[in-house]
Amino acid sequence: MDLALTDEQAMIRDAAADVLAERSASADVRRALEQSAGRDDALWAALAGELGWNALALPEAAGGLGLGAVEQTVLMEQLGRRVACVPYFSTACLAATALAGCDTPLATSWLAKIAEGACSATLALPLDLPAGTVASWSLPIVAEETAGGYALSGVIEQVIDGARADLLLVPARIANEGQSLAVFAIDVSTATGLTVTPLETLDATRPIARVAFEETRVSRDALLAGRDAAPVLERTAWFAALALAAEQLGGAQQCLDLTLDYTSQRVQFGRTIASFQAVKHRCAQMMVSIESARSAVLGAAHAWDAEAGATPGAALRADIAAAKAAANDAYAFCAQEAIQLHGGVGFTWEYDPHLYFKRAQASGAQFGTTPQLLEWIARHAIDGSVAKRDETASTASPVIAATRPSAARAGALQ
Repeated sequence: MDLALTDEQAMIRDAAADVLAERSASADVRRALEQSAGRDDALWAALAGELGWNALALPEAAGGLGLGAVEQTVLMEQLGRRVACVPYFSTACLAATALAGCDTPLATSWLAKIAEGACSATLALPLDLPAGTVASWSLPIVAEETAGGYALSGVIEQVIDGARADLLLVPARIANEGQSLAVFAIDVSTATGLTVTPLETLDATRPIARVAFEETRVSRDALLAGRDAAPVLERTAWFAALALAAEQLGGAQQCLDLTLDYTSQRVQFGRTIASFQAVKHRCAQMMVSIESARSAVLGAAHAWDAEAGATPGAALRADIAAAKAAANDAYAFCAQEAIQLHGGVGFTWEYDPHLYFKRAQASGAQFGTTPQLLEWIARHAIDGSVAKRDETASTASPVIAATRPSAARAGALQ
């Protein structure tokens, strides 16, 4: 697989890097943290409206450009480099991916608004959701059918960018339809019985809110996906893991860049510390972890585009799990090393490494921790090999096949 970016993809990367270097520099991030609770409204208006970034990977029928996961991961990497205080991940990666899988007029209408940059949105999936567990998730929201539609009740403890989203996509169980899984669209401007509480979090550059529903009434049209909701949410969760991995990759790269810049200026014993062999080795380790993660992320993005809108198969899920695990580790390692190699100033508020360290810790716990993802890969490898062996054995000998352990038993025995 050729992972080199095309000329068009490289142009997207370079243009995004230039825009964010100018409009989301360290001073801009700090101003957003201090004055507007971690959201840079001017930057969001520019990216979503003027530059049309929201439309990048949306379907052309909804006013998007119809590009793929590679282009979106390239963009996410640049956003991660600047810890940009905008709801792009929640709007264009979470909500838009879910809406694109819902074939209803309301979903199309909201997609068009996102493409225009006219709204921000989010999907209330649990942030600690392990890969591949959407269908079995114990949903905190229950929808009761009413004469005019549905009434939603329950609390979602953590919703990315939930405090200021214009649209909330809410997974729920429909109580009187056998607890079937569904997705509802909540227009925040008109919703009643909805309480949104911003939370104080470690990573203030990505606001999180607690969202409570108390018999929140919605019309029947607000039901975007009924019995087909599980595949939509599953696909969205996997894409969120891939997009977040790309963002983590960008943050790790910026940690290395900040460190190289600092060590090339810091003088000790009459020379810059960048000339010390021990410092060179640690920076080289950072680069190796970044490039390994970059290959995994780009490989998974190319594989996603190759499946062209289908529900991710086992091989693609394994690719995404490997990419997210590699990005988790690379970001955590590079953020830690950046603080260490900045010396005594590394942990101070005036220098930037702490911003990336906090983002690394938060994003490493969202949409798949490294242990969860490695366990999923191991189960996939074991179950896949057992299934293949069983198929071969059953063709050769029914007696031998009957003595093989089941995939479930094999997973339990690891």
